[in-house]
Amino acid sequence: MTAAAESTFQAGFACLVGRPNVGKSTLTNALVGQKVAITSSRPQTTRHTIRGIVHQPHGQLILVDTPGLHRPRTLLGERLNSLVRATLSEVDAIGLCVPADAVIGPGDRFIASELATVARRRPVFGIVTKTDLVNPQRVAEQLAGLAELARSSGIGEFAEMVPVSAVDGFQVTLLADLLLARMPESPPLYPGGELTDEPEQTLVAELVREAALEGVRDELPHSLAVVVEEMKPREGRDDLLDIYVNLYVERDSQKAIVIGRGGRRLKEVGTRARAHIEALLGTSVYLDLHVKVAKDWQRDPKQLRRLGF
Repeated sequence: MTAAAESTFQAGFACLVGRPNVGKSTLTNALVGQKVAITSSRPQTTRHTIRGIVHQPHGQLILVDTPGLHRPRTLLGERLNSLVRATLSEVDAIGLCVPADAVIGPGDRFIASELATVARRRPVFGIVTKTDLVNPQRVAEQLAGLAELARSSGIGEFAEMVPVSAVDGFQVTLLADLLLARMPESPPLYPGGELTDEPEQTLVAELVREAALEGVRDELPHSLAVVVEEMKPREGRDDLLDIYVNLYVERDSQKAIVIGRGGRRLKEVGTRARAHIEALLGTSVYLDLHVKVAKDWQRDPKQLRRLGF
């Protein structure tokens, strides 16, 4: 191999797709090595395409973490699906994720059929996530099922099939290497050391929303939006950041859930979110949270625009 070939640098974009709650955000964080995408046990947690950046000596892999593709029931759901489809048309490689601990079902087939139209123009990887939750035989069965899904949906053969676990790190580095090998020759697209190109306010809002989703009823995730109204250094101090955040829900009953009895739950949300925000920003934070009702905002175009969708 020549010196020129050895010094070739590759850089490009890869997108992880799958139905909600298959572990895409957790896998993105594991690949990057730091929290850049929020995770939750609730489906449809991701609302924005967070880009995580994997730096290697010979290349740079930019991971686009999208909302889960699903059959939409609201205007918000339609807009999230549009966001995913726009992303798929722009990336250099796609990873279709299915969890090892769940049966491949209609949701997976819906997404695979969507991917069939773009698979001819870019490599599609089959990724079995959450392998730490099952035995090796179950992983092998899921890989076989995923291969059959590719054939029956029109994707054809996957460029690669990789079982991974973001929890224990199983084959995470291998997946990064295989994806990077499919990127085009390119100079670095982001400066060294950057792990995401998302604005700090977006990341702060996502961390607050993640904290608010912990341990609540199933209906709340779809109804919760978070907006950072102001973020500024405390006057006269360079070691403290004041952050003012509004959490929007659709009904008074949901507001009561977020706040909790005597405000106890909202205080817990603030404590949990502040710890992650301080780790992200590297400074002390004063976090001021308020919960407001924006009735049926998921179905109101005007309110969707105001909340950033």
